Amino acid sequence: MILFGLGLVLGLPVVGIALGVGRRVDRAMRRLGEGAEAIGQGSPVEAIATPILEVNRIGAALATAALQLQARTREREVAELALRDLNLALENRVAARTQELNDANRALIGEMQSRETAEAQLRQLQKMEAVGQLTGGIAHDFNNMLAIVIGSLNLIRKRMARGESDIERFIDVATDGANRAASLTQRLLAFSRQQPLAPEPIDANKLVSGMSEILRRTLGGGIRLETVLAGGLWRTHADVSQLENAILNLAVNARDAMPDTDAGSARLTIETANAHLDEAYARSVEISPGQYVLVAVTDSGTGISPEVLAKVFDPFFTTKPVGKGTGLGLSQVYGFVRQSKGHARIYSEPGQGTSVKLYLPRFYGEGEAAGSSRDGHLMAAPPLGDRGEIVLVVEDEEALRLLSVEALRELGYSVRHAESGAAALHVLDAQPDIALLFTDIVMPDMNGRRLAEEAIRRRPELKVLYTTGFTRNAVVHNGVLDPGTHFLPKPFSMQQLASKVRGVLDHAPEPADA
Repeated sequence: MILFGLGLVLGLPVVGIALGVGRRVDRAMRRLGEGAEAIGQGSPVEAIATPILEVNRIGAALATAALQLQARTREREVAELALRDLNLALENRVAARTQELNDANRALIGEMQSRETAEAQLRQLQKMEAVGQLTGGIAHDFNNMLAIVIGSLNLIRKRMARGESDIERFIDVATDGANRAASLTQRLLAFSRQQPLAPEPIDANKLVSGMSEILRRTLGGGIRLETVLAGGLWRTHADVSQLENAILNLAVNARDAMPDTDAGSARLTIETANAHLDEAYARSVEISPGQYVLVAVTDSGTGISPEVLAKVFDPFFTTKPVGKGTGLGLSQVYGFVRQSKGHARIYSEPGQGTSVKLYLPRFYGEGEAAGSSRDGHLMAAPPLGDRGEIVLVVEDEEALRLLSVEALRELGYSVRHAESGAAALHVLDAQPDIALLFTDIVMPDMNGRRLAEEAIRRRPELKVLYTTGFTRNAVVHNGVLDPGTHFLPKPFSMQQLASKVRGVLDHAPEPADA
C-alpha cells in the first residue's frame, strides 16, 4: 500500500511533464504546418521559436525557403513583365513592318500597272506604226498597179473608138498590172497566214529538181545553180505551189544580192536534209520539237548586216530601190512556213553571203509524194469542156458572175447562173443534169458552204468548186482546206479556171459528207 502510494506520488509529476511536453510539441508542429502553408501561398514566414531545437531549425529553414521563394516570384514577375513588354514591342515592329510591306506592295503593283499601261501604249504605237507602214506600202503598190490597168484600158477604149487595132500591147500591160495586184494580195494573205493551203505529201528532192529549169531562167546565166539533195530524205507535208513560190522568192532575193554576176563567182545552192529540232530550240521558236525536212537556199552574195537582218521578215521592208521590190517576198515565205507549222531562219554576215533555212514538219502518212508542179503544163492550151457538161455559177457580184459565165462558155461548157444560194437551189431542182456547182463562198443569207451542203444532200453525185477572195472558216480550218474540198482563189485567169474546172469534173466522186 505504501509502495502504491509512493508510485502514485512519483508518477503524477512524470505524467504532467509528459502532457506539457506533448502540448509544446503540438504547438510547434502546428506552427510548422502554418509556416509550410504560408510558403505554399507565397506569404512570408517568420522564424519559429520553440523550446524544441529541431523544430526551430526546421522553422528557420522554412523561413529561408519562404524568402527565396518570394525572391524568385519577384524575379519571375519582373521577367514576365519584361517578356510582355518585349512581345508588345515585337508586335508593334511586326505591324509596322507589315504596313511597310503592304505599302511597298501597293506601290509595286501601281508601278507594274503603270508599266503595263506604258507597254500597252508602246505596243499600240508600234502596231499603228506597222499598220501605217503596211497600208502605206499597199496603197503605193496598188495605186501603181491600178494606174497601169486603168491607163491601159483607157488607151484601149480610145484606140478602139478610132478603129485602131494596135491594142495588143496595152492589153498585155493591163493584164500584167492586174496579175501583179493579184500577186500582192496573195503575198499579204501569206504574210498574215490567212491563205488557204492544200497540203499534200512532198518529196522535196523531186520538187527542187523539177524547179531547176525555171530557177536557172530566173537567176540568169551569170549565176551558177547547185543542188545538194540528201539521200533518204523524209517527206514533208505542205502546199506544193506555196513551197515552190517560197523557193522562187528566195532565189530572186539571192539573185539581187549577187551583183557581180559577170565575174562568174556568183553561186546559189539549194540543199535538202533531214533535221531534228530538240525541245529547247523548238520552244525558243514556238514550234513542236521533232523531225523536220530542211530546205536551205544559200547565196554567195553581199550578206546582210545585223540591223537589217532583224527586219527582213517585216512586211514592206526592203533594201531595194523604190519600184524594184514590194518588201513582201521574205514575209510571204515566213508566213507560209509558219502556217505550215514550220520554222524559217536566216543566217548571214556582211560579205559572207546569206543562207535561209526552211524547216517543214516530217510527214509520216501513206500516199504518193508530189514533186514540182512547174513542169510547163500551165503553158499548154486550156482543157475544154463539151457542150453536154453543165456548170452552175453562183455569184452575188454581178460583174464577176458575168465574167465567170462568159469564160466558162468560151471554154466549151453549158452554163446556168444564180445570184444567191436560194436561187441556185431552184435552178438545181429544175435542172437535174447539172454536173458542177461553181460557187462563191462569201454571200449574204446563205454562204457557199451551206449552199453546197444542201445541194449535195439533194444531189449526192454533184461536184462542187468553191471560189472566194478571202475565206477564214467556211472551207478552211487552221489555214488548211477541208479534206475533199476543191478551191479556186480569186482572182483567177481563164487558164486557171479551165484547169480547175476540168480537174474537178474528172475527179473521182466525193463522199456525200465530204
